[in-house]
Amino acid sequence: MLKLTKITIQLAEKHLFNDFNALVNPGEVLSIMGPSGCGKSTLLDYLSGSLSPAFQASGSLKLDDQELSHLPIERRSVGILYQESLLFPHLTNLENLLFAIPEGIKSKQRSQLALERLSEFNLVDKAYDLPSSLSGGQKARISLLRTLLSEPKYLLLDEPFGKLDKTLRDGVRSFVLEQIQRAQLPTILVTHDQEDTKEMGGTCIQLTSS
Repeated sequence: MLKLTKITIQLAEKHLFNDFNALVNPGEVLSIMGPSGCGKSTLLDYLSGSLSPAFQASGSLKLDDQELSHLPIERRSVGILYQESLLFPHLTNLENLLFAIPEGIKSKQRSQLALERLSEFNLVDKAYDLPSSLSGGQKARISLLRTLLSEPKYLLLDEPFGKLDKTLRDGVRSFVLEQIQRAQLPTILVTHDQEDTKEMGGTCIQLTSS
């Protein structure tokens, strides 16, 4: 369970959020919707631990009983998906996945795990290709798989479907939701598309421009 309590974020004298509260259960998606510039991505930066020091922030962010607000991004066990796939172009798709798997897993097991998950995603034939060989939908799946292999405890989605055409968008969106529910990850999605909030289910919070 991810719990946000009295989150306040401001830049100089401008308040983006004031006493913002939300609760996200395992396998549930909280959608935060609003126009560009309303603070959606800034909130995700705060939740991930990557908020610029130019902002002032306060409040509580808890995952189950653990307070996260004081922890750096590398200690939060957070997975993040962006609009861009951010795959390393010089690495094969398999190498991109291996990069995300925790170091505690032995080398042979890492490769086996990555190949098994690629097979589940129907992408094992792309293992030794470069990301440039992938379609938009395949890149979205590889990006999601890389995030899941890092073993996150909660997930942040920063308009990850924004650059996909409608047909592809519907399929990838359903696939992402299926994986979220399968892994039972509390998830926060920011978007300006009402179809995203409708299809991903859960609660939707509407923000306005400040």
